[in-house]
This record gives sequence, structure tokens and C-alpha cells, in this order.
Amino acid sequence: MVRFGTLGAAKITPAALIYPCMNEFNAQVVSVAARDRTRAERFAEAHHIRRVFDHYDEVVADDGVEAVYIPLPITAHHEWCLKALAAGKHVLCEKSMAANAAQAQEMSAAAASSGLVLMDAFHYRYHPLFQRVREIYRSGCLGEIRSIDAAFHVPVTDANDIRMNYATGGGVTMDIGCYPISWVRHLTDREPEVVSAVAEVGPPEVDLMLTAEMKLDDVSITTSGDMRPSTSFVASLHVVGEEGEMRVHNVIAPQFGNRIELALGKERSVETFDRRPTYAYQLDAFLEAVEQDITPATDGDDGVRQMHVIDACYMAAGLRKRGG
Repeated sequence: MVRFGTLGAAKITPAALIYPCMNEFNAQVVSVAARDRTRAERFAEAHHIRRVFDHYDEVVADDGVEAVYIPLPITAHHEWCLKALAAGKHVLCEKSMAANAAQAQEMSAAAASSGLVLMDAFHYRYHPLFQRVREIYRSGCLGEIRSIDAAFHVPVTDANDIRMNYATGGGVTMDIGCYPISWVRHLTDREPEVVSAVAEVGPPEVDLMLTAEMKLDDVSITTSGDMRPSTSFVASLHVVGEEGEMRVHNVIAPQFGNRIELALGKERSVETFDRRPTYAYQLDAFLEAVEQDITPATDGDDGVRQMHVIDACYMAAGLRKRGG
């Protein structure tokens, strides 16, 4: 049994951890703390969590917890990840894993030296949809790859949303645009070079939209994140090769519908995959890492490489990296 303590009562926690644990015999959420104890108590009652603490430190120190889930504001990830690892707890950390690559490096090094699991919570990576996308890409059926376009756009209309605050790690690239960057990295198993980036800024230093141009040898890559109120929902990946092309719809949450459209010459095919949530597959991978000492695809080292690309995007767009 891997027993989790969760820091805060974030909106993402039920879908990302609590519900998957309800369907997993070997995992359970047993403790929670929030800045407001009343809120933590309501959260615990709604989700049948036995222990409520006044402070995050008490969750981290709880002897009845083997793993800590961190869905806090991004600029708090570094501090609480290091505290959890120092206390001997495995860590499942929401993306983006850190505010910048330097912080991510410290977190990854701490996990490595302790022998504990640190997983960057890019849940899509563990779903059969993306496994199949990688398989098609590696098969060579598309021929020499010419371009990759990856986009994740979600309108955000609340001006008080935490993503609108630079101090807490806000910005579309940290919360939404990080996904297309990760899709490209995990599709190719390589680190793209950021050539240029263009951003639209809303609140001070907060990118509402950021599009980056990257390259891998002769492959042209575009990634975009957009949370402007006027944008429409998009979660797509498009790969073009000399022999064909692949379009992937709803990479982020295939449980709500998905498909891979493959065009090879005159042949057309469509594949769809199961509706089991990405978060359930992520929990499977986390438990496998803890119980069988298997390195997850989105471990601390991968988080460092991811943050290097994000830092480069901000610099190319003329913006400060988060936590800088």
C-alpha cells in the first residue's frame, strides 16, 4: 500500500489523484493540509480522507505517508519537493515541476541521492494513445519527418486565476504550453533547439499566448500555448513526413474522446483508444516506480530537460523565466 498525503485542496487533486486511488487497491490518500483548515476539513470530508493537518509540514512528517502529492502553485514546488524527499517520501509533483531549470536540477539531484521517486505529473505520457503515437513515429512509416506542430489552447476568463500571477509561476507556457513542449520531447526522445518565440503578455510578465519555433536537425517544430479568453479549445499534434502524416486529437485528455488519423499515400486510417483516464495510467506508473524501482518516463531528470526548454522559450520571447 502506498499512502499519499496531499498538500493543499487544489481543484485538480480529485481527478489527478483521489479518484484514481479509489480504483486502485494498493494506493490511498490518507492525509491533507491546506492554508485554511476549514477548507481542508471540507475537502477531507468530501473525499473520505482520514487525517487533516494544520500545516503542510505535518503532512510531510506524517509517518503514515509514503508519498506526497504537490499540486501547489508552481513557485512552491521546489521548497516542498525538497522537504518531502528529505523526509523520506516519494513525490508526485504537478507540472510544471519547478519554476525553472535550476530549481528542477536541485529537485532531481535530491531524488537521485535519496533513492526516492520524483515524478513530473505529465499524465498524458502514460496513456495508450500516446504510446501508440510514439510507436507510429518510430516505425518509419511516415518517412523522413519534415515538421511537427503541437498546440494546446484553453480559454481562461477569470482575471484572478492563479495563472495570471507571475509571482506564483503564472503564464500559459508554465501551465498549458508546457504540454505541447513535452509532447514534442517525448515523441522524438530528443531535446529541440528553440529558435524563436513570440508572446502576448497580459498581466505584468505573464504570457497569455506563446508560440515557439524549434528545430531538430531538418525538422521544423512549432509549439503553442494559448489561454486568451478569445481562444478556442485545441489539443492537437500534427506530424508530417515525406511518406505521410499523422494527426492526433485530444492528446491531453483522451478519456473525453480521442483519435489518431494516419494518412500514408492514398491509405487513410483512424484509431481510437480506451476512455480510462490518463491519471489512472499515471498512478499505475508511479506505483510501479515505487514498488519495482522502475524509472518513470517523466522522472526528475526529464523534468530538468523540460524546464531547460521552457526557460529557453521565455528568453527567446524576451520574457524572464519564472522564479528569476
